[in-house]
Amino acid sequence: MGVRARVGQSLESTLGKDRTDKIRTAERRYRSALSTRLAPAPEPEPRRRRKPAPGSASPGQRAGRQAQKKVAARPLGEPNDRQGGWIPSDPFVPHPEPRLTRHDLLRGLHERLAPRTYLEIGVNEGASLTLSRSRTVAIDPEYAVRHPLHCDLDLVKAKSDAYFSRPDALSHFDGVPVDLAFIDGMHLSEFALRDFINVERHLATTGVTVFDDVLPRNPLEAARVRRTGAWAGDIYKSVEVVARHRSDLVVLLVNTWPTGTAVIIGADPASEVLEDGYASEVPYLEAEDPQAPPPEYMSRTAAVDPEALLASEAWPMLVSAREKGDADLFAEAVAVLRAIPTLGQSGGTTD
Repeated sequence: MGVRARVGQSLESTLGKDRTDKIRTAERRYRSALSTRLAPAPEPEPRRRRKPAPGSASPGQRAGRQAQKKVAARPLGEPNDRQGGWIPSDPFVPHPEPRLTRHDLLRGLHERLAPRTYLEIGVNEGASLTLSRSRTVAIDPEYAVRHPLHCDLDLVKAKSDAYFSRPDALSHFDGVPVDLAFIDGMHLSEFALRDFINVERHLATTGVTVFDDVLPRNPLEAARVRRTGAWAGDIYKSVEVVARHRSDLVVLLVNTWPTGTAVIIGADPASEVLEDGYASEVPYLEAEDPQAPPPEYMSRTAAVDPEALLASEAWPMLVSAREKGDADLFAEAVAVLRAIPTLGQSGGTTD
């Protein structure tokens, strides 16, 4: 007789048959559960591959198509340096090698103008904001500031059109007009032009505005739908429109790296010329790709050298005119700036 049988008989004599049968049933249930838990897991059956339907794409082909869509289809006017995977933007139209970057130019203007107020549209990580030591308003709907800042700052998370519609726009300046403005927002010309229209209403008559990304080096770099690493968009068209409608302004294209800048002086806050002419320019501004930047923009023969611009004697004259309210001195400064030769006039060499 086995051990389990002898134990069963002993339990029956002590507890009775009914209670012993219940113990036997519970014991079998526990043994079965324990053996299930201790048993090794069965090996999974190999997956059967389905044959693709005739004409359907393989997984590799589908992944390739998704990668192509990632590069080819991007939102209009996506700000620079937000996404990777772009195609190279060169080869470029031959042009003189830039000696300064856009931030070098902006730093030089901060130093020479010592602006009371600074306005920036398009903040991104805040690299250009680090240059300001003035009372500052900076506007960007998706800023991600990663640089230390050293100014009295009102950092606004908003789209520029919406911001300027507020009754308290630029209240941080307590009524002091804008001495220096930097427009580096959406890379679409209609947005940049509206930014300038809004900014000019708040500029000092001696104020200076800097546009970024106005000198694309080939048509691909000027595309409204971004496909390249370095990217200007079609901002050049907004500067063209300003120059065409406002001969009273000084509009200087500047050969900065990588995609060029423009400096505009001589603001008239009361002017409605650009606002009145905006609707007639929309078909040109919003024309679809491919773009056709002027050859003198791509070759930069219409631009001035940034070092020559910063070395101009016009800047101390402009600051003095601002402080004294001297219109004649300001007119002299404007004349000096207009006389700076372009690279085409001075025989700038191409790379």
